[in-house]
Amino acid sequence: MTRTSDDPRGGFLGELKDAVSARAALLVLGVLAIQLAFITSYIGAFHAPAPHRVPLAVTAHSSQVSDEVLYRLSTLPGQPIDPRSVRNETAAVEQIRNRDIDGALVLGPGGTARLLVASGGGASLSQAITEVVTAAEKGQRRSLTVVDVVPGTPGDARGLSSFYLVVGWCVGGYLCAAILAISAGARPANGSRAVIRLGALLLYSILAGLLGSVIAGPVLDALPGGLPALWGLGTLLVFAVGSITLALQGLVGVIGIGIAILLVVVLGNPSAGGAYPHPLLPAFWRTIGPALPPGAGTYAARSIAYFRGNGAGVPMLVLAVWAVAGTALTIAAAVLRPGGTGAGAEVAASGGADGRRRDRAGRAATAGRPGTMS
Repeated sequence: MTRTSDDPRGGFLGELKDAVSARAALLVLGVLAIQLAFITSYIGAFHAPAPHRVPLAVTAHSSQVSDEVLYRLSTLPGQPIDPRSVRNETAAVEQIRNRDIDGALVLGPGGTARLLVASGGGASLSQAITEVVTAAEKGQRRSLTVVDVVPGTPGDARGLSSFYLVVGWCVGGYLCAAILAISAGARPANGSRAVIRLGALLLYSILAGLLGSVIAGPVLDALPGGLPALWGLGTLLVFAVGSITLALQGLVGVIGIGIAILLVVVLGNPSAGGAYPHPLLPAFWRTIGPALPPGAGTYAARSIAYFRGNGAGVPMLVLAVWAVAGTALTIAAAVLRPGGTGAGAEVAASGGADGRRRDRAGRAATAGRPGTMS
């Protein structure tokens, strides 16, 4: 006889097996692993920020003074500064605005010194440079004045608006891809369906890039810089994150969403250089940050907002590589999957699934009749 739902013979163990399948248990363990990775990554990146080889220019009224300061800065414990000589203050300011260096120490006659920083590139980095140089200059009988040559706007507290804008774009990218998968299956049935999903993602990316730029710029007045440039960055970033999420889903199914979260949220956000720019992060996060979408996006957004787009080329190229790779893998995973070469494959798969559901429903109805044999 078939056991009915109120048959007590299965007991608690039987109910447990029915309520939590082996697949669900494995997914829960996967969630636990991502949670622990999240905690480890964020605390590991942020618990002890310290400058490491921050590029700083030095110029002085005499070569002897310049050489002495360069040597002292280059031999500081832990190598917090990577000093280099420039010919004058004008050249130093130009290099800061080109994002070639993060600050400059200008030594004048009569014991005067000016430290040039750029808080638009990250307030915490400017603060770290100031602390290190002030300590190094202590006892040198020079009065040090700090000058912010690329200040942040009043609406951009500690230079974090670029980072939060990028985080919002990244969240939209992988959530849009996840919704496309949940609504129609994680793996598209064929190449045509994959292209349609990518097209829908592109339209979403264009809209998300525009609205995010408008909110951060004209609406909240948090970020200066050209609206078209930020719009283009947002579109590319959302599409890059979304397409790689679609690709991972096409390769490994719904687990791909978890892998995308691991890349973008667990590893990407703490290494993005938001709260602490890359020179302040530990080695692991400092290394991977520029290669991941949140890090590339944050650096490019700050470049557009405060540095006239200088330095945004390489991060935009990184995002373009992610977008192209995600697009190619999404289409390849759909075309090369078994039965994924034609539209009929999805019809057959759908029919097969419907047939199995009807068969299970029929068996359940039959089993519910008194005296029916299993």
